[in-house]
Amino acid sequence: MSPTDPDPGALARAAGILLRGGLVVFPTDTLYGLAADPRHAGGVARVYHAKGRMAAHALPLIAGDLAQVEALATTLPAATRRLAGRFWPGPLTLVVDAAPAIVPGVHGGTGGVAVRVPDQAVARALALHLGFPVVATSANRSGSPASRLAEMAAAALEGDVDLVLDSGPTPGGEPSTIVDARGETPTLIRAGAIPFSLVLEAL
Repeated sequence: MSPTDPDPGALARAAGILLRGGLVVFPTDTLYGLAADPRHAGGVARVYHAKGRMAAHALPLIAGDLAQVEALATTLPAATRRLAGRFWPGPLTLVVDAAPAIVPGVHGGTGGVAVRVPDQAVARALALHLGFPVVATSANRSGSPASRLAEMAAAALEGDVDLVLDSGPTPGGEPSTIVDARGETPTLIRAGAIPFSLVLEAL
């Protein structure tokens, strides 16, 4: 699949699998990710099982555009919206208050979910075809390295994945910076590709 001009038929098939609680390996702007529908309890449970991950660990999301994040969040504070406008699409993940449709297992009962709009056409298009942001955790067993290659990601999760969207090697690089801008002062949750100083300057 082209990383810049993804096949709509393959994306529609992938979205259908996600709606039924299935799992899809897909490319992001860093590594290959594992997608599920965050509204489907069975699909979310399968993510934790596939990764061998404790359910207390929250799962990040990828959205197709800002409109999807607005539908995902119960509110979108001015600071969060400003950062989204400045850094999306790109490697900034923002914490928002989760809508009731999100399975509690996605946010570990905290009520907040981490979401971003990536600079990768396949990832954005998958969320747009689903009509909702997708779970986007790394496609690997917990404790094992994530992969830039679809075949390696699929092999790592063999037997637990329903479809692989292969668009060739991903760029790799630093993970996204995670920021919570819901309060009076923005909080750095995880350092990453965007320096926190630039985030503060944008506000």
